[in-house]
Amino acid sequence: MDIHEYQAKERFALAGIPVPPGRIATTADEAEAIANEYGCAVMVKAQVHSGGRGKAGGVKYCNDASEAREHASNILGMDINGLTVEKVLVTPAEDIETEAYVGVLIDRKNQAATFMVSPDGGMDIEEVAASTPDRIRKLSVDPRYGLLPHQALWLANFLYDDPALIKQASKVVAQLYDSFVNSGASMTEINPLITTPDGEVKAIDAKMTIDGNELFRRPDVAGMRDLAAEPASETKAREAGLSYVKLDGNVGCCVNGAGLAMATMDLVKYYGGEPANFLDIGGSSNPDKVVSALEIITSDPNVKAILFNIFGGITRCDDVANGIVEATKRIDIEPPIVIRLTGTNEDLGLQILEEAGFSAYTSMDDVVEKAVELAKG
Repeated sequence: MDIHEYQAKERFALAGIPVPPGRIATTADEAEAIANEYGCAVMVKAQVHSGGRGKAGGVKYCNDASEAREHASNILGMDINGLTVEKVLVTPAEDIETEAYVGVLIDRKNQAATFMVSPDGGMDIEEVAASTPDRIRKLSVDPRYGLLPHQALWLANFLYDDPALIKQASKVVAQLYDSFVNSGASMTEINPLITTPDGEVKAIDAKMTIDGNELFRRPDVAGMRDLAAEPASETKAREAGLSYVKLDGNVGCCVNGAGLAMATMDLVKYYGGEPANFLDIGGSSNPDKVVSALEIITSDPNVKAILFNIFGGITRCDDVANGIVEATKRIDIEPPIVIRLTGTNEDLGLQILEEAGFSAYTSMDDVVEKAVELAKG
């Protein structure tokens, strides 16, 4: 689960990280009023779950309240990477001396939280890694002991030469790790971590992604979910108990089991196609879940063919077949549907499909190759 910048800053503040004040506005009038209260130059920042806000025009410097109103009016309603801006953060502008990057994420290969820090802040860490990898320092944290003081100091020492700044930054690094752990995050970053002309270190931006498996025991964090900021298809999938990730292709995939779903997408690529999604209906399906899956897939206008690849173990082939038949009765499905059913209650599932006018494959290669062919037109 992604949370907004202002929410991530709230989590940072709880850990003691120095962040500037800020308030949320949903109208230009509110933005102007907040800027008037601060009585100084402010930043108006779009709050969407997307990077590249600045490049898209979603982050603006404002000399006074009237400019804050003007920029907020332009930013609210803006489309940034397919997401509509419904709120902006109004925060005092800071005098910036230097910018650095500090981030921590789960490294699944090392099975540990891993820090990445760079003195080159204000730009994507991927760009830094690609062009100047020597400007990044990494550290994996042993989960048995957490981040040790000397490790935080070692990371901060890579960012600054001034002992006073190193001392402040090492504290921020330690606090960021605390916030990461206490929020149940899978990724969080400060970009940029700035120094001011007065020698202060501050986090003026914040990004945090929460591990969905942590939400049940962190209701305060779960309450930060903004449904309006999520793609409707992802919200519907979560409510239906489906695992869904939208991709950029045109072959809609509906599969049972994450491993089979990954293999199916690989095979789509092998035969020259592009998967439109990852969608796992799970091991204990029922017709309603299949209907929901088809509604989600068909909501993507890029989908030109729908591929069902079902290997019935716990999942019953007749349940999936009934779901497909029921879905075609409830909703208008334009893309052709290609089906593979094999496993538990396979004969019954094939009979249900045949009576409804569908045919099914038993070969995985055949069904994928056919779906790719249909998607290409």
